[in-house]
Amino acid sequence: MMDMGSSKRPVGLSSFRAKFILVVGGAVLFDLLVSGGLALWNVQRLSRDATLEVGQGLEAASQEYIRTYADSTAAQVNLLLRQVHNDVDTLAGVLQAQIDNPVRNSDVGAAIARTSPDSVSLSYDEKGKWSQNAPGSASVVSVWGYLLGEDHQPKPEIRRDIETSAVLDLVAPSLLQHGASKLQMYYIGPRERPIFRTAPYTDQAQTFDRLYPGHNEADFWNFFFPGLYESWQGWARDMKTRPVADDITQTAPYTDAITGKLIVSFFHPLWTADRKDVAGTAGADITLDQLAQTVENVKVAQSGFGFLAMSDGNVVAINGTGEQTLGLRSASGASGTGVTGLERSLKGSAQPAIAKLALDREQGIQHLLLQRDGNEVPYIVIVKKLPATNLWSSGPVRQEAMLLGVVVPEREIDASLYAAQAKISEATNRIVIYQILAILMSLLIVTIAVFAASKRITSGISALAGAAKRIQAQDYSVRVAITSKDEVGAAGEAFNRMAEQISYHTENLEQLVEERTAQIADQKEEISALNAQLQRENRRLGTEVAVAERIQLMVLPLQQELEEFQDIEIAAYMRPAEEVGGDYYDVLKNGKRLKIGIGDVTGHGLESGVLMLMVQSVARALQEAGNTDAVKFLADLNSALFKNLVRTRIDKHLTLAFLDYDGKEMILSGQHEEVVIVRANGEIQRVDTMDLGIPIGLDADISAFIKTREITFEKGDLILLHTDGVTEAANGAGEMFGIERLCSEALRLKGQSAEKVVSGIVTTLMHFIGSQKIYDDITLLAVRHR
Repeated sequence: MMDMGSSKRPVGLSSFRAKFILVVGGAVLFDLLVSGGLALWNVQRLSRDATLEVGQGLEAASQEYIRTYADSTAAQVNLLLRQVHNDVDTLAGVLQAQIDNPVRNSDVGAAIARTSPDSVSLSYDEKGKWSQNAPGSASVVSVWGYLLGEDHQPKPEIRRDIETSAVLDLVAPSLLQHGASKLQMYYIGPRERPIFRTAPYTDQAQTFDRLYPGHNEADFWNFFFPGLYESWQGWARDMKTRPVADDITQTAPYTDAITGKLIVSFFHPLWTADRKDVAGTAGADITLDQLAQTVENVKVAQSGFGFLAMSDGNVVAINGTGEQTLGLRSASGASGTGVTGLERSLKGSAQPAIAKLALDREQGIQHLLLQRDGNEVPYIVIVKKLPATNLWSSGPVRQEAMLLGVVVPEREIDASLYAAQAKISEATNRIVIYQILAILMSLLIVTIAVFAASKRITSGISALAGAAKRIQAQDYSVRVAITSKDEVGAAGEAFNRMAEQISYHTENLEQLVEERTAQIADQKEEISALNAQLQRENRRLGTEVAVAERIQLMVLPLQQELEEFQDIEIAAYMRPAEEVGGDYYDVLKNGKRLKIGIGDVTGHGLESGVLMLMVQSVARALQEAGNTDAVKFLADLNSALFKNLVRTRIDKHLTLAFLDYDGKEMILSGQHEEVVIVRANGEIQRVDTMDLGIPIGLDADISAFIKTREITFEKGDLILLHTDGVTEAANGAGEMFGIERLCSEALRLKGQSAEKVVSGIVTTLMHFIGSQKIYDDITLLAVRHR
């Protein structure tokens, strides 16, 4: 719907379109912001809940993983040790069986000497002063100098042990190739024959000379393992003295004389046939690297590591990173004699938290702060105890339970948590961005829709408004285009119908105005004619009124008539309200009798004037007829006048009173205004005439209502007769002149002539009326007794 010239009007804040956009757009914007805000808040809350749940789950899973990993690693270490124990038990079983069966032992030794002479043929070393078989055998047997005779040959009992111990060549190679990885397996003879046979073959004695000077002249067991042999001898006497119910004795880590590596030895003591003494030992060595490899294989997260420690805190297996992290300080216990142990205790750690770490009990997962590059880094530490074993370090054998520890940086454990949180945060941010984009897109769509809807709606309304203004400017040809079938379209159709009706009625109105104008012109001419006629009639009536006025004035008593009386003086004043008044006054003389009349015809104008003339004529006629009876006079006058009123159909009447004076008595008759008498002594007397008659012209016979009243009239007395035009005359304030003011004026003028009394009262009256219109005829008579 379009109306040319109105659709392109700029949109102001007070326009309907602006209000529509503000209200609808504001409501939709508010709804989108609220719903979008709630959605974002829910997403953020869901993200926090998910992060918390995932964090708790991953932390529990990580700790459980560490515990499981520690248990698994402890089981691996224990399995390795158990395998070594089994291999040593197997070797010890073979050797013990040989000891328990000397004949078979000798036969086996003789057979091996024949079949493998390199195992039993020894050469004396001049430099070392010991004997040792040449390479080529499966094992090396070393015989120390103090076990040789003067011919540098092994003593006979030593020789037997050399041959019988050659059984090691049959057993050890197989055990070395199978089972747990072992560095070497060996047989060491009893204290009195401590030959040392080891498989595989090595430069054993030479290495001993280099690493352990003086060993060749010392007692083997006391030199290398002081206290160990004595502990076994104690066990032989009472097996219950064993710290652990197992013959296997494990040494603390020490430097291997042959390989130069840190090793741990596992000894199984051999018993004499009667089990009352020690007959040597079977043993096996594993390098510390083998144990370390098990714990070094511990890999938790990126830099987590494991360690294996003795119960006193001495760490026997750990990788380099772990050693640096735990702040361990390595120290060799080299004393120049015996095996050399390695001291690397947790208690001596440079890390205070590690030095204070409790080792006597398992405490599950512990959280420690370790110094790293000058910063405190949180770590998770878990320590597990391995099964107890017999341990020799120096002195008597004691019970030992090694400890397996796993150390992991918390930040690496939490890495998965951080990664999960980062993923959740990333997903949350992505959802929030998508949500914001959705809100912005919704806002854009809503804004376009609101503008489009407002334009569609307001264009129709604007077209209607523009068309309405054109109609206001009396352009009734305007119409709006109907482009839609909605309410706006219906309003446009209604507007067009209304415009058509206005145009139709306007055109008819113009025609009607022309017709009415012509009629008015005709009527105007008619009115003009009537006015002319009326003017003529007015002039005629004016003439008649003037005649009536002239006649009325002509019938009034002449001045000389008023001055004919010697003992009284009479003065009169009459002013009609219109050209012809309705007041009546007359002075009639018949001989010595004087009759003064005063009356007031209802209304004024021509009819009132005519009625007054009738009264004057009838009164004159009755006076001339010699009617001296005051009552009969009024009755006859009324009768004559009533008949004339009936004939002339004049609907008027009058009040009428007469004063009859015969030179002595003054008789008052008829109904009129109060008669004011100012006595010579200044007394004021007011005579009410209401009971002296009724208005003239109301009834044919009023004789029954007429009364008379004698009034004393002495010299100096003044009688005032007046019509209501005097007392009811009003000033500008609406106040009437009144009877009291009339009496006051009469009293004020009582000493003056009747003429001056009348002129003085009239002057005061006219001054009182001022510029106000006189609505009633004014008549005033003064009768003064000379």
